[in-house]
Amino acid sequence: MANLTMKGLLKKSKSSKPSELLKNTRELLIFLNADKDVREQKCKEKMEELTKSMLEIRTLLYGNGESEPNKDTCAQLTQEFFREDMFRLLIASLSKLNLETRKNATHIIANLQRQQVQSRLIASEYLEKNIDIMDLLIPGYEEGDIALSYGAILRECIRHQVVARYVLESNHMKKFFDYIQIPNFEIASDAAATFKELMTRHKSTVAQFLSNNYVWFFQEYNSQLLESQNYITKRQAVKLLGNMLLDRSNSDVMVRYVCSLDNMRILMNLLRDPNKTIQLETFHVFKLFVANENKPPEIANVLVTNRSKLLRFFGDFNIEKEDMQFEADKAELIKEISILEPKDIKDFSSVLSFREHCQIAC
Repeated sequence: MANLTMKGLLKKSKSSKPSELLKNTRELLIFLNADKDVREQKCKEKMEELTKSMLEIRTLLYGNGESEPNKDTCAQLTQEFFREDMFRLLIASLSKLNLETRKNATHIIANLQRQQVQSRLIASEYLEKNIDIMDLLIPGYEEGDIALSYGAILRECIRHQVVARYVLESNHMKKFFDYIQIPNFEIASDAAATFKELMTRHKSTVAQFLSNNYVWFFQEYNSQLLESQNYITKRQAVKLLGNMLLDRSNSDVMVRYVCSLDNMRILMNLLRDPNKTIQLETFHVFKLFVANENKPPEIANVLVTNRSKLLRFFGDFNIEKEDMQFEADKAELIKEISILEPKDIKDFSSVLSFREHCQIAC
């Protein structure tokens, strides 16, 4: 039955111009957004009509499982969709759509982000001129049940560097530390996925952002994510931290991060976490502190002071599956700690403060 329905839609689409289909869809969205007193039955009829139109657009873009989408039709749909500002209209309408129509809207937008017309990425050009749409999308994480739709669309937009740069440089960036800790697991996980996309996709843009915003960003990252009481938040945060610091584009940021005694304290405490996954992800970050050839005296002295406990800990530290790279890294870390020499330091207060707060080494 589903195949017959899709075939029927595709057949109908061939006789309908994309422009007519989009025009009808646009009129339906405007109707549903209008602030007027309309009979409930009328709204229901319009919503059913809109659901069919959205499914028809999706079928044109993705095909029906048996036939591939027509490239010329997709190109025309892409051009007219953005020319008529339907992206903004769809975003404004999300809260009024039923579940099926919202899903189709998300799939349509995802497809259109990738469509090229004469080697031009129309979506990127559109978003650059309408970047304020991100100001509508990002707060969508505060919209309860439909937050996941906002999140899915936001990640598709972040595929474009111009969008990622805007979000990273905006005041919205600080909100992600709250969104990642929303009590609703699905919404928090979705926000974490978007945050990861922001921090890893466009490497040069991310490197510039971290360089310009190092202090506040890592203060928030450490206190809200790495020191979170939530296991999942902590696990995702330490893994992402490793990905960021080990990326060559962020080499300057990595050097700055591993020269901080406070940062090392947090990582050493994470090594004590009862969860093996968190311990392993933490190990990949902690080894950067040890491998740093230009360790600040306070870091070198703390490692020397706690040498025996650290060597005992890493000597017993193993993972379930065989991993030659892990074993090589661990052997190198143990060797480096074993041969470390203390360095002259004028102010021992920082070391004492560290020992008071770092439970693993004291």
